[in-house]
Amino acid sequence: MRQATSAVSQGDARSHTKTMTSPLHGGKTPPRFLRDLSRYNPHKIPSSAYNVLTQLSLQYEGSELPRPKKGSCHHKWALKLNQSTLPELDVRPGYSSFYNAAAYCTSCRCHVDLSVDYRGEGPGVLPCPKEDAPLHHFVYQSNAFNGRRAIKDSFNSGQWVDIQHFQCSSLSCSARLTTRFRPPRLTKEWTALLVDPSLIQQRAQKVMEDEPARFEGHSVPSPINVLEDDWMPPRPDAQATTPFTNPVNLLLDDVDKELLVLLDQQPENEKRMAKVYFSSTLASVDFERILGSRGYKKSAASRTVDLTNEDEEHPFYAGLGAIGDFHDDLLSFAYDRQIEYDPQNTPYYLECLQGIAAGRGSEELEVKVAVEASSGKISLKDVREAYQSFGLEFHSEHMEDDNIIGSFQARVADSPKQEAELRRALHVIGQHRSSERIQQIAANSVTTYEQALAWLNAPEDTDDSFLISMYSVKVSENPSNQELARHAIALIAQRRNSNVLRLWLETGRLGEVEMDTGQAYARLGIDDRTVDDDTILQIYSLRAQDTPSQIDELKRALTAIAKSKESHVLQNFLSTGMATSEHSPAQWPVGLGNIGNTCYLNSLLQFYFTIKPLRDLVLNFDNYKMQPEDIASNKKQVGSRRVSPTEIERAQRFMYELQKLFQSMIAVPRAQVVPEQELARLTLISSITEVEKRRQSMLSSDRPTLGYIHGTPIQGPLPPPMPQDTNIDIERSHDGPDGGNNATSHDDEVSSEGTLVDALIPHTETMGDNDFMIVDSDEKQQQQQQQQQILDNKENLPPIKEYFKRPSTPENHLKPLGEASPSRVNEQQQRAEPTRESDTDHEMSMLKENTPSVSFGPPNRAPPPIPPRQKPEEQKKAIQEEVEMGAQQDVGEVIGNVLFQLQCAIKAQSIDESGEQIDQVKNLFFGKLKSYTTNGQGVIRTKEEFNSDIKVDVASGPRDIYSALDGAFDVQEVEVGGSLEPQYTTISQLPPVLQIMVQRAQFDPQTKTTVKSNNHLGLREVIYMDRYVDSSDPELQRRRHECWNWKRELATLQARKLELTQTELGIDIPEVITATGGYLDQLKDIDQDDPIEVKPQLLKDLEQISKEAKVELSTLDEEIKSVTTNINSQFADLRKLPYRLHSVFIHRGRANAGHYWIYIYDFARSMWRKYNDEYVSEVKDPEVEIYGEEKADYRPTPYFLVYIRDELKDQLVDAVCRDIAAEAPLSVPVQMSEEGSSQDTIMVDDDDTQGTEELVRWHSSWAGQGTVDPRATQKDRYPETGRGNGTGQWNSRELYTGDPNIKW
Repeated sequence: MRQATSAVSQGDARSHTKTMTSPLHGGKTPPRFLRDLSRYNPHKIPSSAYNVLTQLSLQYEGSELPRPKKGSCHHKWALKLNQSTLPELDVRPGYSSFYNAAAYCTSCRCHVDLSVDYRGEGPGVLPCPKEDAPLHHFVYQSNAFNGRRAIKDSFNSGQWVDIQHFQCSSLSCSARLTTRFRPPRLTKEWTALLVDPSLIQQRAQKVMEDEPARFEGHSVPSPINVLEDDWMPPRPDAQATTPFTNPVNLLLDDVDKELLVLLDQQPENEKRMAKVYFSSTLASVDFERILGSRGYKKSAASRTVDLTNEDEEHPFYAGLGAIGDFHDDLLSFAYDRQIEYDPQNTPYYLECLQGIAAGRGSEELEVKVAVEASSGKISLKDVREAYQSFGLEFHSEHMEDDNIIGSFQARVADSPKQEAELRRALHVIGQHRSSERIQQIAANSVTTYEQALAWLNAPEDTDDSFLISMYSVKVSENPSNQELARHAIALIAQRRNSNVLRLWLETGRLGEVEMDTGQAYARLGIDDRTVDDDTILQIYSLRAQDTPSQIDELKRALTAIAKSKESHVLQNFLSTGMATSEHSPAQWPVGLGNIGNTCYLNSLLQFYFTIKPLRDLVLNFDNYKMQPEDIASNKKQVGSRRVSPTEIERAQRFMYELQKLFQSMIAVPRAQVVPEQELARLTLISSITEVEKRRQSMLSSDRPTLGYIHGTPIQGPLPPPMPQDTNIDIERSHDGPDGGNNATSHDDEVSSEGTLVDALIPHTETMGDNDFMIVDSDEKQQQQQQQQQILDNKENLPPIKEYFKRPSTPENHLKPLGEASPSRVNEQQQRAEPTRESDTDHEMSMLKENTPSVSFGPPNRAPPPIPPRQKPEEQKKAIQEEVEMGAQQDVGEVIGNVLFQLQCAIKAQSIDESGEQIDQVKNLFFGKLKSYTTNGQGVIRTKEEFNSDIKVDVASGPRDIYSALDGAFDVQEVEVGGSLEPQYTTISQLPPVLQIMVQRAQFDPQTKTTVKSNNHLGLREVIYMDRYVDSSDPELQRRRHECWNWKRELATLQARKLELTQTELGIDIPEVITATGGYLDQLKDIDQDDPIEVKPQLLKDLEQISKEAKVELSTLDEEIKSVTTNINSQFADLRKLPYRLHSVFIHRGRANAGHYWIYIYDFARSMWRKYNDEYVSEVKDPEVEIYGEEKADYRPTPYFLVYIRDELKDQLVDAVCRDIAAEAPLSVPVQMSEEGSSQDTIMVDDDDTQGTEELVRWHSSWAGQGTVDPRATQKDRYPETGRGNGTGQWNSRELYTGDPNIKW
């Protein structure tokens, strides 16, 4: 069974893409195991390291392997004889043998039990060691019982045990090894009372003061007196049989050993004075005895050289599960066992043997390596060299076969004389990757249908017409492959019985081949044929964007699907290139075009657009923005840090870009708009990331050359990727009290941006427009006073030369005109976009007017030429690269960046006691969480802070929304100062818009990668937050504590049920016991002449145990059901704070790839919509699509949730906001930007009063400024932006009124 299990796991591993460094699944010999046990600290395993006991070391490649976590103990084990069952001397174990060695560490006082049980499955007639297996070879057995778990201990409630199971891999040996690791029985607090001199003195003085007569003449005892004389703990029962089984005797024996360790750790001089001598029996000999490794064969060199030094031992020994003093015969045995049990990693094990043989100079091992190589095995060293011969990185885990084959073909073309050597290298790579295709190309032969497909790089479902295209590619790459390629096509034609391919082979002509439906779905990569038309179009668009050269074939696939579905939407798209909608544009939201991995950005923008107060804030941004004079003297604090003027100006650019998009989403007559790349960049990349990118460009050693002086290249940072950046960064100096140069204090300004250049000052008197003077540090000190005025105003300097661009404001963007006509449009364009010459003159005049006159001395050298600027296409490319980089940012980081910029751009409504800005955004999206932490003395500490979302975890398993939220607020133990303290969290201030971040990324310790958890999260239309709010109500506190106790009870019940239901056999314990009884009952009938006697009482006992186990399982189920019901109903009556589900961000894919879309609920129309980039569609069955659970491997899962306070939902949410400008009588067509995105010119007739009354009511309800004259023109009603309130401000404190007990 063990062999079959191993084969299955290896088969699964081979079915996936081969990684360059697979996890090692081999075993360990007893000496290796004991060495690793001495370094095993289960409570101090770093998250980035491997488990030293249960895993082999990481593959060694020349770099240092992970070190044990700081504070880990290198154990020195001493035997606990009264708790051990040791083998008799010179007696081999049998099928009924069981041994146990109990030990404690003489350094850290922890305990370990090492047990070897031969009573398990397998013949067991020839246990190790034996002739063909001189040592056990223990492999880790992964099961639900392994790992660390809490245990009930009335003496110490914080006790736990770490249990690990291992099995000897020899088929004739049934030895099962189990380790049980426990922490010390005496806690840190208790040991302090015994050995801390200050605590001993306090206690002694108090007793002496209370009873002076009794302790007259006594002095304060020392720790060694307390341990040796003053405190005599009880001892185990001397009459009890050994090994001890009574829990009290076990406890007393453990405590006794720990006290001896504490005594031995006292200063040597005190121990000599007290005549204390401590001697323990080392457990190493008995460990070796029960593991059968006593007296194993060692290397001859180990007799004169210490080969057991762990620091000197090469990692290759650990890879083989061996240690450095092994004889060559044992190393050969260890290698054979590793490759037999873990054949997938044979190359690494062979490299280990190869390296050890070379290091030892062992002729015997060198012969072993040569024999293995002659049998076709390869070492990892050979694989690395093969990759290097093609100039490829060995650790590129996601490298495709095509990349390797392409590199091979390129090298062969460059060096044809080395083709034989290169083919050998290619064969090594193909063998290592288990790639039949690579090995076939290395052999340069095609004989079967499968080989023909692999040689052409064609999947099984490739249609005949595309095979011819692949043939052409192969021949064009290497004309000498023509005959081989035709032979491959002939093999495929014969296997498929394809007349099309036969006709092509005979005539060279290929007729039109219609793709069948199955091939069409496969070609687009769609597994689920029930997906809607919008999703099909979305996938088609992505495929067409990624592989434009295959557009014809993709259209054939889409045509086949459209025909099979009889879809008018798909057929219309194929004929017109546009997806039609059954909804009127005036009554339906617009989609947002994907500009390159921006599906999450589009979902986020759609969500923000539906939040009415935020949309009004953006559309009327000029009424809320910080003014220039406020920015210059700003002390703004957002997110608990100061914000620099540069960040404020950047945030305002972001607001204007967002405003422009929102205007287009309201007014365009089309079904979709495309966000600007600049908006995507500002949204996806934070100011800190942007500055760091520029700083790295300066520090990079391969910066581009900016020009030459006397033939010497001048290097510098890349120009800013965004042409709108108008800031000149100049390092600010401040004179301290001593006249020295001190750094800027936090009280002055705390900025997240660093200085990029030292000084770049335009010389306005003696220099021309194109000249600049670079100021030395010496000159700067002389000119400091003259420059101070410029330095203090550096953020407001006018832009220089080609970096100048007007800020994106409504004043210089095209805005609605009352009389739409081509002449009016031309006049407006001329005013908003002056010619380049006039721009240059204007900006230079502004520079001279606004820059104080500074007289610099004549330069001591000629000024350098102006560095070349980026060309427009280079700037555009740089922005696109930043957008693509930003698209990979964490979801939480992007949301945090958006909220941060929204707050930075607007002025504060108030400032709280910590200096934090309070504004419309803070009141809308931010709540406050308050944590309560109780220390060991019962003192409660509280901490309250703003949070924009609640983070919930679904990594451990599927759960509903309440269970997930409970995980964020339930009591849990946190480590504070080395001790665990209980902590729970409440909500002290609920936001109107409640955001929930679903954390799905988790680290896989096996693959050392981040993976996504696809566990289901059960959503609810309405959730009630009463149970989580901060309250002094004793009844609510009682309910919480009662619920926490139930959850602890539930965890215990579920753990016990797991023990009874999960076995290696796949059946539960009652069934295992019943099957065992049935097997024993049949033994008497196996051999009538020599029957095996089984006592009838044993069979009755097994039957009774099985019944009891069944009853226990049934009882567990009832108790689990009862406790679960109690938990679910504990807060069911608390319904004063309802929140309704508004938005669900969905992700389908893996941790590092996939696609986002969003579902948004329209409260006004009682419907869900799906916003999938360009496509917005109605959700027909939300119970299945949104609330249901899909079973696919990469199923769509919620990543971010938004709930809206129920009584405010109509005020906060407006899912459809359209006012199409094309409906105006004299409107002209929309003018698109070069990219055809969202720079739209919106024309609205001044006299158009259609829908005025409704707009007035909508406007008045938010403006709070009374009524608006219905006769006013649209331009008058919506100045600057053409939308929303032009003058008033909505008051969040007045708007968000509700439960008086909750702060808003």
